[in-house]
Amino acid sequence: MQPTRILLADDHALVRRGVRLILDSEPDLEVIAEAADGSEAVSLAGRLPVDLAILDIAMPRMTGLQAARELSVVRPDLRVLMLTMYDNEQYFFQALKAGASGYVLKSVLDRDLVEACRATMRGEPFLYAGAVTALVRTYLDRVRQGVDLPQQILTAREEEVLKLVAEGNSSKEIAEILTISIKTVERHRSNMLQKLGLRDRLDLTRYAIRAGLLEP
Repeated sequence: MQPTRILLADDHALVRRGVRLILDSEPDLEVIAEAADGSEAVSLAGRLPVDLAILDIAMPRMTGLQAARELSVVRPDLRVLMLTMYDNEQYFFQALKAGASGYVLKSVLDRDLVEACRATMRGEPFLYAGAVTALVRTYLDRVRQGVDLPQQILTAREEEVLKLVAEGNSSKEIAEILTISIKTVERHRSNMLQKLGLRDRLDLTRYAIRAGLLEP
């Protein structure tokens, strides 16, 4: 049987090398392409016959979550796994909403990654132990409160602006990168501060790190 063809996206070459060693040692898994950011991953997935994309959440240019949303549109047949160093409940739910089949922590790659890949290709979701706890806790909370599952706090565009703010870009630089007006950038920044209950750029940067949009 042909091995599962994998696209691996992470902005750290050493991480990609380690993940590739784990995957290529299995006869049913094969990494056929690597990307250093989400934008490159989307481009490669559009050109290559990959079956599974493994995306790091925190990447430059386009995050793993943004890439997963894009891939769910341009390659709906492609299975997606999110890879992260953050055990973050909000972004675990966002990964599922973005179309990912699972969420694997880098701290337990050697234990979980291979099984996560196989489960995903069988059409089964992969949930690490902490994620199961989060799902059960959130479900029980919603049942008690009589409300739906949490909605996305920030829009996709706000996430882009947040990431660029946290990386130290000025409003003018962000406007040029995203091809929007400086006024629109300032409006997004104001909306984010209000939604998240934060005060300034430093708070936004700390939030971006906690949320897995930026490496500490």
